Amino acid sequence: MTWLILGLVLFLGPHSVRIFADDWRTKTIESVGEKAFKGVYAVITLLGFYALIIGYAEVRMQPVLVWQPPIWTRHMSVLLMLFASILLVATYIPGNHLKLRLGHPMVLSVKVWALSHLLANGNLADLLLFGAFLLWSVLIYRASRARDRANLQKIKSEDASSEPVAKMSATLTACVLGTLLWAGITFYLHAMVVGVSPLS
Repeated sequence: MTWLILGLVLFLGPHSVRIFADDWRTKTIESVGEKAFKGVYAVITLLGFYALIIGYAEVRMQPVLVWQPPIWTRHMSVLLMLFASILLVATYIPGNHLKLRLGHPMVLSVKVWALSHLLANGNLADLLLFGAFLLWSVLIYRASRARDRANLQKIKSEDASSEPVAKMSATLTACVLGTLLWAGITFYLHAMVVGVSPLS
């Protein structure tokens, strides 16, 4: 459990800087330079990711059951992961409705991913891992949207015609590719990587 907690701290800690210390982040980048800041950031998060993998693998060997999820939560989890996959793909396709209307689809993808796994898993390690990611995604999304609103007001005051326009073709592309990603994970990759099929 120690490795899992350490991994969560090291991985989510740097990703939470803009929630709790955005001004410090800006000043530090100005002081040491963006490359140096991102270099340290990357090293810490990679160490955290490694610790997460090691820690989660260890605690899965001796699971502590907190609650027994009913069967229907597994089906709900599979459905939610479809939305998570579409949101993830929408992050990388410019001009789609999901990205422009919702903002930060990757963070929303993490939120839905964490929620879906909380529904389907009742072990202490799962509650700790996915609960931490769910809490982080809620906080970072709120902070990011607040920055978006401030930036949008600034842009509108400078140029009212600069608001981006969503394209249906981009939205459909995100939905199709997201569905294909979901199918690959659900029917093949999840069992191969994690060792458990979502459909079992």
